[in-house]
Amino acid sequence: MEDLIKRIREAIGVEEHVAQAAIGHVLAFVQKEFPEGPVADLLEKIPGAKEAVEAAASAPVDGLGAAALGGLGSLLGGAKGDIMALAGKLSGVGLDMGQMQKLGHEIFAHAEQLIGKENVDKIIAAIPALAAFR
Repeated sequence: MEDLIKRIREAIGVEEHVAQAAIGHVLAFVQKEFPEGPVADLLEKIPGAKEAVEAAASAPVDGLGAAALGGLGSLLGGAKGDIMALAGKLSGVGLDMGQMQKLGHEIFAHAEQLIGKENVDKIIAAIPALAAFR
């Protein structure tokens, strides 16, 4: 996890606790959408990933914009709703849309190093809304 946190901090210019929270929210999202196979393998290969997912699940969402995006996500439902809810959570930890895209890119690049491009492709195929963040 330390390598990934460092990578995210350098890419998007945030403090360690923000990077860790953002990573936790993204990993929680992919685990919810695709709990088996490559996602389970990825979580096993990132030390501290399960703890980050648990911390993200119990973290309050701050900010009016985050609440609005999360509420919009609930109205949309399904995968589109879930990605909007994720965007709300990431906004709540202080990320803007540009940082969210870089965050996704860096997480997927790190994942490719750990589980291979083919397995990351499987995750994207299972959760098409993530393709924009690759």
